[in-house]
Amino acid sequence: MSTVIYPSPIFGPVHSRRLGVSLGINLLPADGKFCTFDCIYCECGFNRDFRPHRPLPTREEVRTALENRLQDMSQHGPAPDVLTFAGNGEPTLHPCFAEIVEDVRALRDCYFPKAKISVLSNATQVFRPEVFEALKRVDNNILKLDTADAGYIRLVDRPAGHYDVDALVGRLQDFGGKVIIQTMFLKGSFEGRDVDNTSDRFVLPWMEAVKRIAPSEVMIYTIDRETPDHDLRKATREELDGIAARLRAEGMRVSVSY
Repeated sequence: MSTVIYPSPIFGPVHSRRLGVSLGINLLPADGKFCTFDCIYCECGFNRDFRPHRPLPTREEVRTALENRLQDMSQHGPAPDVLTFAGNGEPTLHPCFAEIVEDVRALRDCYFPKAKISVLSNATQVFRPEVFEALKRVDNNILKLDTADAGYIRLVDRPAGHYDVDALVGRLQDFGGKVIIQTMFLKGSFEGRDVDNTSDRFVLPWMEAVKRIAPSEVMIYTIDRETPDHDLRKATREELDGIAARLRAEGMRVSVSY
């Protein structure tokens, strides 16, 4: 079973397949997972197995820890390519998310002005105005859309509450292109049901949704680390390259992580 639980509030830097040298900012408890999704492929495990007992880090704790780490990196290296909101679940759930974004922007500008600020989010909180506006203020607003199929989302992403994929696509359009769509492609089964989303049945409707959103970039990727369910498999390089080629034929910028 996957048990990757990240320290809080700062971890790394780590080498990201998609982002380079990434210093992680974990706005969630250090002892468990706190998320509105319960994805079957999550490296942090299933929600039920890692329920946190510690509180969320405060805005002040995040700011102090980040500044201390950036000071150390400015003296000893390495220089980060990106400061990434990620960690043990959904970062935009933090009640001070918008304010923390502003703190991170100020510290980035002071210590590593060439570094980008990224948010890895499942997009469930984008209907909250303060979250929506904060996401517009980061360099890489990376939001999840694994499929346009509601049944697949319930099976694989397993949202904790109401999730309307059509409404979400409409909201993602409101970013006016200042959004990066990230999509996990995988194969295998979960609880006896096929979870392969690389076929035209899933790819074609997803592509139509992505075209409506008109993002600045699409990041497609597959499983890289241990998953809590062991009947899952990576999508093949050929499948990912084929999906990427179709997007590029529509004029989209695409990155692929195998």
